[in-house]
Amino acid sequence: MKTTHARLRPLLLATACAVAGLVAVPHARAHGHPVVDDVRPHHGPRIQLALLLDTSNSMDGLIDQARSRLWSIVGDLARAHHGGRRPRLEVALYEYGNNRLSRDSGYIREVCSFTDDLDLVSEHLFSLRTNGGDEYCGAVIDRALGDLAWSNRPDDLRLIFIAGNEPFTQGPVDFRPVVRRAARRDITVNSIFCGPAHQGIATHWQQGALLAGGAFANIDQNRRIPHIDAPQDTELATLNSRLNLTYLGYGPAGRARAETQRIQDSNALAAAPSSFASRVAAKAGALYNNYSWDLVDASREGTIKVEELERDALPDELKDLSAEQRRERIEAAAREREQLQARIRELAREREAYVAAELARISDGTTDSALDKAVLASVRAQAVKKNYAFDTE
Repeated sequence: MKTTHARLRPLLLATACAVAGLVAVPHARAHGHPVVDDVRPHHGPRIQLALLLDTSNSMDGLIDQARSRLWSIVGDLARAHHGGRRPRLEVALYEYGNNRLSRDSGYIREVCSFTDDLDLVSEHLFSLRTNGGDEYCGAVIDRALGDLAWSNRPDDLRLIFIAGNEPFTQGPVDFRPVVRRAARRDITVNSIFCGPAHQGIATHWQQGALLAGGAFANIDQNRRIPHIDAPQDTELATLNSRLNLTYLGYGPAGRARAETQRIQDSNALAAAPSSFASRVAAKAGALYNNYSWDLVDASREGTIKVEELERDALPDELKDLSAEQRRERIEAAAREREQLQARIRELAREREAYVAAELARISDGTTDSALDKAVLASVRAQAVKKNYAFDTE
């Protein structure tokens, strides 16, 4: 059975007032360690991922890939663990090379600092607009090193990914000492050249990565990966709608963040139905956590006590309940969420296998050189060096 973009949209939009998030559930054991999905705000290992994206005129395809492939990256990293513990993913975003930005800034803007609010990252990606400019790779790496709150814990994975297509040597800041400084701080710089590999090598993109022990990759930023309608798509959309209804927004941020979550569902679907499927799968993974506005996640994390919240801070459906009834309602939502997420993960695995088989059947012999493939290949290789492992499922 095949479904279409148009048929998926009503299922998604039916949850216009819903909110979303997750409670993590146990995953497979590996290397003798029981794996704990520890995504508490201040505990466990961290993966810090800074994305530095060229937003000059020629980079519309790169930005589109970043938007549509974000959830594929998140879904894969949700399989990582270190010493039996799940890492927390923090993403920062910079744009550079855009004439809309000030010359004094070097045409560079910190779009968002490190955050584990992945809906916020998605929101910022969809706000980016390209415009011609001067692309200063050394300068934007320097800014990311100086501005961001990088961890200094030895087990944390600290990664910069810079993507663009102009010479790495452009601008007033020499990339060489900057990249070496990153390496001394155990921050790995990876470069993704948008164009042929030989051109990226000739324009020093490869050197920019190698000086910090990073990886060089090239992609065709304008290549469109064919969409495969999968038999699991309709049920995934239905489960996503039910999943959203388990979220209980609280405090001044609750209503606004629920709206952001709904919009990012719609944005993912508009970008590509496959992006929406990846997003739904990511919402059932270990890295998608809304403790800052959802009572279920916040209760699990221990960041709030529901009995201490003022009535006005509670969602409408809890305001007239007793303290015991509120706890029961939150626990019931958590149980339902776990059940829905388990089914989503099962469907996502089935969908992944189905799509892989279909792509192999229609392949023209070219390889997928998209942004998420380049990022994940580098992350996995560098994570293994720090004794991270990945679930095989």
